[in-house]
Amino acid sequence: MASGPDAPLADRMRPLSLEDFVGQRDVLGENGFLREAISADSLPSLVFWGPPGCGKTSLARIIAERTSSVFVPFSAVLSGVKEIRSVVADATARRSRDGRKTILFVDEIHRFNKAQQDAFLPHVESGTITLIGATTENPYFEVNPALLSRCRVVRLEPLPREDLVDLAKRSLKDGARGLGQTTVRVSDEVLGLLAGSADGDGRRMLNLLEASVAHALRTGRDALDAAVVEAVVSGPGLRYDRASEEHYNVISAFIKSLRGSDPDAAMYYMVRMLEGGEDPRFICRRMIIFAAEDVGNADPRALQIALAAKDALTFVGLPEAEIPMAQACTYLACAPKSNRSYLALNAAKKAVKETGSLEVPMHIRNAPVKGMAEHGYGQGYAYPHDYDQAFVAAGYLPQRLKDSVFYEPRDSGYEKTIGERLAWWRSKRGG
Repeated sequence: MASGPDAPLADRMRPLSLEDFVGQRDVLGENGFLREAISADSLPSLVFWGPPGCGKTSLARIIAERTSSVFVPFSAVLSGVKEIRSVVADATARRSRDGRKTILFVDEIHRFNKAQQDAFLPHVESGTITLIGATTENPYFEVNPALLSRCRVVRLEPLPREDLVDLAKRSLKDGARGLGQTTVRVSDEVLGLLAGSADGDGRRMLNLLEASVAHALRTGRDALDAAVVEAVVSGPGLRYDRASEEHYNVISAFIKSLRGSDPDAAMYYMVRMLEGGEDPRFICRRMIIFAAEDVGNADPRALQIALAAKDALTFVGLPEAEIPMAQACTYLACAPKSNRSYLALNAAKKAVKETGSLEVPMHIRNAPVKGMAEHGYGQGYAYPHDYDQAFVAAGYLPQRLKDSVFYEPRDSGYEKTIGERLAWWRSKRGG
């Protein structure tokens, strides 16, 4: 469907063929799954999963054109089961009348509830419609398994910078649909700035270009420069939502970068979260957990520094609190690592679940009430501070677990010193 001259540039420049489509080479390349399915006219129902502006809607329209199918756009926000029935009735009649297929394109399919998604099932199963759903959310979380099992999930990627620049250059050359008739000059350097701000979103790239050209014309400029771009661009449109998959992707990358002792990557992902609007308290909570779980006793100061970053955030707030948060981030990444305290916790939990409420040895029971000592409570307890090096070779675990070892320090950082001390204690106990 051709767009009018007053439509936004991104809409006017929608690709009309696979040859015009920019990006997604993995699925649309010569041996890509989609290209082969389109060529063979054997397209299954699909779920396009990708960020905004990666080409989901345009690709669905091209597929309908290439397979001589009727393209029926459907909004998960505005439509319901009643509209589904109407579309299916039309598709059934069309198929009986002239054999034409119907591609039902459902934008934001994750917004449909379970009952609405289930309404598609028999018609997808019978082939009455070929469903193409589009979603920015993880379909394995948001789409019903029954519907998902009848579709092929196609992961579409953000457009790389070179593709965004290519998209802009095409629009600057196209005199019919694009900006080919503009007198404003646009350098490769400026296109690079716009591509950086577009952050993988083709629609945003074209919108920014159109707005920049319009701003230049209004202010009497004959070329775009950094000042114009700065006036139009408020900042990169980071793909980050505290309730979306990208939230989990970035926090996972942050933790794994800390664990992998890469302060540069850890800092990058922390800034991604902060710039994307993440709650800084969430980041501090994760650093506190990491300090205990992954650094542990290899560097006991790590937990103190993580807690101090949390306190600094509470005391001074953003943006100044970013500085102690950055200190904590780099300290944790560079600290020696040990998860042995965490493993000890899990091992002790396992023992408790397997053995239940074992009797506490009598010699370490308390006897706060007169008469309890007569029953053996506290009898035989040796106060370690009364002995050399404040140590007594006594056992403290229940009898059934007397030889159990939960905590095994790693031979690195301060935990090496702990391990040497613990080995001596255990040897004295005969463990």
